[in-house]
Amino acid sequence: MEISKTYNPSAAEDKWYKHWLDHKFFKSVPDEREAYTIVIPPPNVTGVLHMGHMLNNTIQDVLIRRARMQGKNACWVPGTDHASIATEAKVVALLKEQGINKADLSREDFLKHAWSWKEKYGGIILKQLEKLGASCDWDRTKFTMEADLSESVIDVFIDLYNKGHIYRGVRMVNWDPAGLTAVSDEEVIHKEVNSKLYYVKYKIEGSADEWITIATTRPETILGDTAICVNPTDERYAHLKGKKAIVPMVNRAVPIIFDDYVDAAFGTGALKVTPAHDINDYNLGLKHKLEVIDTLTPEGKLSEAAKFYVGEDRFIVRKKIAKDLEEMGQMVKAEDIKNKVGTSERTGAVIEPRISEQWFLKMSEISQPALENVMNDTIQLLPEKFKNTYSFMIGVLVVSFGGDNVFLLGMITKEIQLFAKREKKHLRN
Repeated sequence: MEISKTYNPSAAEDKWYKHWLDHKFFKSVPDEREAYTIVIPPPNVTGVLHMGHMLNNTIQDVLIRRARMQGKNACWVPGTDHASIATEAKVVALLKEQGINKADLSREDFLKHAWSWKEKYGGIILKQLEKLGASCDWDRTKFTMEADLSESVIDVFIDLYNKGHIYRGVRMVNWDPAGLTAVSDEEVIHKEVNSKLYYVKYKIEGSADEWITIATTRPETILGDTAICVNPTDERYAHLKGKKAIVPMVNRAVPIIFDDYVDAAFGTGALKVTPAHDINDYNLGLKHKLEVIDTLTPEGKLSEAAKFYVGEDRFIVRKKIAKDLEEMGQMVKAEDIKNKVGTSERTGAVIEPRISEQWFLKMSEISQPALENVMNDTIQLLPEKFKNTYSFMIGVLVVSFGGDNVFLLGMITKEIQLFAKREKKHLRN
């Protein structure tokens, strides 16, 4: 047989990979041999493989093939992840092209469209893994939204709840007004944008003509202000202790509070406090027991609580309220600036800090066995320096919040509620 002068990877790889699959060389059935199993970290069904996947899957393949050569019962389980928000965003966009509004569909109908999309586009990654020569047991391929996996997640959730590790609470979250969901800090992409810094003056209650000026990039949130904060060492405002300021338009009298959180040297040294729409303001509100007025709807529009511009988009209102404040004589000036704005990794929408009721998982207890068994070398990381990286990652997962170590579980709230209703397992509010 004549050997070609040049290697043709397509011909060789397709031929031998088909041979391996036809003879089920990658199939694993439990027997008396020592088991060696890897469950593939499932890549998002919405994307394609990148170089990080390539490296990770190559390492897994090397380990699995080595285990087979050592006579172990090696099983590499493939699969894909539903990538909740990302998939929903793509399906919503596809439906929009077809003239279908997601809001007009029932949950069940929307899921049918989502599954249809997944069947059509979701196999790209698996085909790419095959093209790489990955020695997966393809008969075991799983998708994280399959019924048995979803039920398993719910079972674990209820078990953790019954053990006291899971609770429900109201917290400030990163809210995606387009996806209508809370997202983690890791899913917020900060982008530098051209913006404006608005200087607005608030009248001091009971005075003839005394004002305090604040600077804000978000004048649309003024309608939810419940305090003005200054630094206790700032002599400019010492005489205002115990006094109140009048919030423009809504004419609400709010206390002038003193807290060293405010940098006296920055801007005017005075800060408007809107606990419902900023995480730092929220924390100040908790500390000083301030009222919380949520002036935005989940869709990013002005709510009834705002009293003005109700039902209008937050960014349209930003321009309108700036103009109205100028006509009222309370807009001191507006400066062009560059600032960083958080956007949703999945939908691209500008993130809105928002008070929301979510499920939380206390991580302080359940994360310890994982950390201990890595640090005492029961589980070995190679190179060993990655023990410190692992320890840091566990620390990131465990977020200090109100004395508890918690992990946001808001993404699965709907599934939990539906399951609880279906199975008549009532979870405490």
